[in-house]
Amino acid sequence: MNPQYSMVIQWSTEDGCYVVFLPDFGELVMQPCTHGATYEEAAKRGQEVIESLLEWLQEEGKPLPEPRVFPQTPLQVA
Repeated sequence: MNPQYSMVIQWSTEDGCYVVFLPDFGELVMQPCTHGATYEEAAKRGQEVIESLLEWLQEEGKPLPEPRVFPQTPLQVA
């Protein structure tokens, strides 16, 4: 099983870097949960945090959070 979890990456002028939010894990970790100097670095670190959280939850015998799924709507072309 390889659930797909959401990751939100945005530039923080205050911090001078890209910050990463993990909405599916909002109750487990402080948000933002990691950062990176580049978008790619932030994405990599975010994925590492997700993997660590999943490993920890499984080791503790705790349930994994349900990934948020957005309803699919047809693309509207103007």
